Amino acid sequence: MKTPLQVLQQYFGYDSFRLEQSNAVENVIAKKDTFVLMPTGGGKSICYQVPALVLNGTAIVISPLIALMKDQVDALRINGISASYINSSMSSFEQNDTLNQLKNGKLKLLYVAPEKLSSENGAFLEMLKEVNISLFAVDEAHCVSHWGHDFRPDYLFLNGIKNQFPDVPVIALTASADEITRKDICKQLNLQNPLVLISSFDRANIKYFVQPKQSVLENIIQYLNEHPTDSGIIYCLSRKGTEEMSNKLRENGINSAFYHAGLLSAERAKVQEDFLKDKIRVIVATIAFGMGIDKSNVRFVMHADLPKNIESYYQETGRAGRDGLTSEAILFYSYADVIKLKKFAMIEGNEEQSDLMLQKLQQMSDFAEMQKCRRQYLMEYFGEKHGGNCNSCDYCLSEFEAWDATTDSQKLLSAIFRLKERYGKNLIIDFLRGSKGVKITDYMRSLPTYGIGINHGKNYWQNLIRQLLNNGFLSESNDEFSVLKLNEESKLVLFKGKKVEFKKVKEHAKAVVVEEMENDYSTHDFDSNQDLFAELRTLRREIAERENVPPYVIFSDATLLELSTFIPNSKEELNHISGFGAFKIEKYGDLFLPTIVEFCKIHNLSSKITFKKPKKNMVAKSTNKYEAGTFTTTFQMFKAGNSIEEIAENRNLAINTIQNHLVNFVTVGTIKPSELMDMSKAETIIEIAKNQKLPSLKAIKEELCDGFSYFEINVAIAYYKSYQ
Repeated sequence: MKTPLQVLQQYFGYDSFRLEQSNAVENVIAKKDTFVLMPTGGGKSICYQVPALVLNGTAIVISPLIALMKDQVDALRINGISASYINSSMSSFEQNDTLNQLKNGKLKLLYVAPEKLSSENGAFLEMLKEVNISLFAVDEAHCVSHWGHDFRPDYLFLNGIKNQFPDVPVIALTASADEITRKDICKQLNLQNPLVLISSFDRANIKYFVQPKQSVLENIIQYLNEHPTDSGIIYCLSRKGTEEMSNKLRENGINSAFYHAGLLSAERAKVQEDFLKDKIRVIVATIAFGMGIDKSNVRFVMHADLPKNIESYYQETGRAGRDGLTSEAILFYSYADVIKLKKFAMIEGNEEQSDLMLQKLQQMSDFAEMQKCRRQYLMEYFGEKHGGNCNSCDYCLSEFEAWDATTDSQKLLSAIFRLKERYGKNLIIDFLRGSKGVKITDYMRSLPTYGIGINHGKNYWQNLIRQLLNNGFLSESNDEFSVLKLNEESKLVLFKGKKVEFKKVKEHAKAVVVEEMENDYSTHDFDSNQDLFAELRTLRREIAERENVPPYVIFSDATLLELSTFIPNSKEELNHISGFGAFKIEKYGDLFLPTIVEFCKIHNLSSKITFKKPKKNMVAKSTNKYEAGTFTTTFQMFKAGNSIEEIAENRNLAINTIQNHLVNFVTVGTIKPSELMDMSKAETIIEIAKNQKLPSLKAIKEELCDGFSYFEINVAIAYYKSYQ
């Protein structure tokens, strides 16, 4: 019997497990129940696919969507694994043929919908008693919980599996579930003393942006024109909204289609398949689209409307960058969306559920309005600590200046106090600005605080309210029509003269502004071999069309990126490329190698495989935020002993770009500052930085003598931030 690691290497092309995969695999092989919470793109399927190949018998995978089943089965077959599915899209002849394969022991994995198990009074489950079942895997397990964000009644039937198959291990997997949902999943599925494995929620390769919901269509068109080869998803709240936006995009020459539950199933299937096969570049969709979609080269996910909770937002944005390359999540926010969604959150006759939905909506609104690291908020929402300063969200990428908001805060809090804490944000702001509107009564106009905020615009006061709420100086009721409330901190400011100091955004970072050092393969990172990358994508698409599968099922963009960077010239060298297992080397090696070898001849290049570690290390740490794509290449070459100048020359990149890559690794702790500079210099720089409210490289440089470079200052500040 092969070991799990041997199976991983042979069929999937990786040398080691990552996150909690190894623990999950070992526990299932030991025939114990397991609960796995792992971020989208984190490799949940490995947790049951590897045990399925190690254990005798057939693994039954319960999956909610036809598209997900087909996607997974296509990928398994490409890797030489016997797998199939049964769903409503198949004829009775096809279903019977698959059942015969199952009964004859010819399948290692069989995917079925939860409806299949519950139909005909559980006849399918009865039939499975005649088959050697290795394990049950329940994918998208949050669907079983009433507290989950996508509850499905058909999943409730699954709680009988353990009673009927007490000796068969069950593994439940999900990408997004808070603590109450996690406990409910284990209870609903009747898991017996399950090993609960929770991986880091941090999707380090995704950059998060929140922008005002103004000129949304124009912003999206501008972004798409600036990223002409990138594929992505745009989420809208309504069916009509998806159609209108998709049509507008097509009018502007962008290859787009819309997707929602109102389309015929055949139409939905066609749109989805065309997107998976790169025939459609942009999908504009409602939340009906995407669950379980395994397309690895989605470079962006946009929300034209506010999601109803953090779980949905996290799961939807997690469809970007599953290949580990830099991707972006962009949310266009307006408080008007919150008001609209509050109406949908109210569930008649179920006050407890309504309160929970309103609370989750408020947390989604807080995420969009807050002035703090977006990534930190997401991690803390799911119970994971994060120090902030992620350097990859709009807040952390913005420029700031100090702001003493004490006087204006006192004006605002005094207005709330005078109006007896009965009103919401908009009326308070109108009152402060001396509005003549009908909602402002004669009594209100007689109060001393009426009109004292006329010197600032509405946006200013909205921002101040957000800051006060997010920093605990003010509270807000959790009603359908929320009102502002004073708290203990408010009273200290109002009556005891407590200071209120914030950081004020001087220049807000936006998704359409991309610095060169952060760009992905489509722009600057691999200038020397960009043409080869394009050729390999074309070749991949041709192979995928012949085999009638999505291109990323053949290889991910990350694998093609490694090929175009390290340009292997033999099958032996292909063994060092992530994604090339033994099966795929034999199947596709002779198809890809001639293109690479020819490219090397034309451009007088030789293999750079010696600069690469033997296979990408897949054991991820939550702190290793930048070990993906171009950053990985720089990191590995530096650790192999190459100087900054040698790396820059070899990669045809500016020395400054390589230095910026290395500074990021200092921030996350994988490179020590002592590897890059004299630590006595670092101490001098940090002492100056400590005396500045907002460390400025230019100001620090001016205080130092000529013997300090900007690179050394950057390294020292990165180290200083890493232990704050």
